[in-house]
Amino acid sequence: MHLLHLLMKKDSFKVYIYTCFFSELFFAFIFTVNLLYHVKIVKLDSLQLVLVGSVLELVVFLFEIPTGLVSDVKSRKLSVIIGYFLIGTGFLIEGSFPYFAAVILSQVAWGIGYTFTSGAHQAWIADEIGEERASLALVSGAKAGNFGKVIAIPLSILTGYFMISLPIIIGGICMNALAIFLIFFMKEENFQPAAKGEASSRKIMQSNIKGIVHYTKASSLMRLLFLIALIFGLYSEGFDRLWISHFMEETHLSSLTEGNLVAIMGGIQFVVVLFSFAALYFISRSSLHQQLRRIYVALFIGSFLIITSLIGFALSHHIIGLLAFYIIIQVSRSVMSPLEDIWLNKIIPDSSTRATFFSVKGQVDAIGQISGGPVIGLIASSYTIKTAITASAILLTPVLFLYILILKKFRG
Repeated sequence: MHLLHLLMKKDSFKVYIYTCFFSELFFAFIFTVNLLYHVKIVKLDSLQLVLVGSVLELVVFLFEIPTGLVSDVKSRKLSVIIGYFLIGTGFLIEGSFPYFAAVILSQVAWGIGYTFTSGAHQAWIADEIGEERASLALVSGAKAGNFGKVIAIPLSILTGYFMISLPIIIGGICMNALAIFLIFFMKEENFQPAAKGEASSRKIMQSNIKGIVHYTKASSLMRLLFLIALIFGLYSEGFDRLWISHFMEETHLSSLTEGNLVAIMGGIQFVVVLFSFAALYFISRSSLHQQLRRIYVALFIGSFLIITSLIGFALSHHIIGLLAFYIIIQVSRSVMSPLEDIWLNKIIPDSSTRATFFSVKGQVDAIGQISGGPVIGLIASSYTIKTAITASAILLTPVLFLYILILKKFRG
């Protein structure tokens, strides 16, 4: 009843937290089995696995700015709702048809949906409750999302044990239900869209992009942030698509039944979520997210842990080492994501282009993944997955020098 009362009041902070909770619950419900579904049911090879991710990122690259414009000019709320509808539809397609072509089509649908939510959700909460309180909301939302994952993973294991595709289909339906929920409970009171007739959407988009380009040229900190996003994109696609194949090869788990594989992979994700939840809880209770310099230090440490753990994961032959390094990588990424959002949110000069700035960052990351993914896939198919993951670690290394530069130049 208390939850219903808060939602009926349309408390933006609470609606944001619950949206993060449910969206991550549904994503985790799907992704606990998603990659295993690609490998065991659709039977994609290493290059196809990476190409699936590259198609997704190409879609993100093409649609980030146009959908960011919808958020900045029309409505943050509308953008988020459209996004969750498309994401849900994409997963329904993927789970219902176990073919490479259907998987590609699903990436197009949910990739476009992702661009509608990317940036728009963060920009919406910043508009509704103010920048300072939004920093707490971003960290709290990430923590709530991890709590959602804790609940989702055991449910996904139980459902997927009998049919691997079932969590994907159910998750797609739930994403559509989340969109319907937001139609009724998500308010939008502090956003001022451009008045009709003031300018065409094309001119507004051109104006926004010119403003972003001008500010990025003037701000070396913004340039460094975008460069770091590009480098993270270069490394991430290969690891995200190939880790499970490497894990199964090194541990010889591929001979197990599909149900047992779902239980093992789900168990791994569950441990990751527990550690991530604990780390985000610590951050939300501290003042780390309130000062840029502390954020830079945390991001440097996280990057260092990811790089060393990538190398460790690639070279490990025993299940304990593989598990330890994988958990470190994923927990570091979970902690870094809201800190990066807070960093960008704090240095955006004009709230009217907030969603577009977030979209540009997403587009830069997509460029990296589009560029790096096929290269890592070719290395994996030509040599070994171990070599490909090691190459991913090398691609990420320059971010350490960039964070050192940031710490020297900016006191924040």
